[in-house]
Amino acid sequence: MNAPSHLVPLLLPVYDNEGRPFPRSRFEQVRRTLTEKFGGVTAYSRAPAEGHWKEADDATTRDDVVIYETMVDQLDRAWWSSFKEELRDQFQQEELIVRALPIELL
Repeated sequence: MNAPSHLVPLLLPVYDNEGRPFPRSRFEQVRRTLTEKFGGVTAYSRAPAEGHWKEADDATTRDDVVIYETMVDQLDRAWWSSFKEELRDQFQQEELIVRALPIELL
């Protein structure tokens, strides 16, 4: 078994743009996809994290997010780009944060 080379966290919104919670099934599908493709996933979903950012008009926007992360042996940028776009559409977002962080297991 190869040691994983990257940790990939995804920040997913809890609510749509009208403040309605996304169905639990949407998050379960993300969990299933990542588990099947990479062998496991960690979900930080008990207490949503808060995201805050400045808009172009200097207004501050807030969003509740859950974080899903998985470790990957090889970083397949094409697959992640496609998966990100799929999630962006499903979660009705202009932008969705997916990061890749190099890791070293101790």
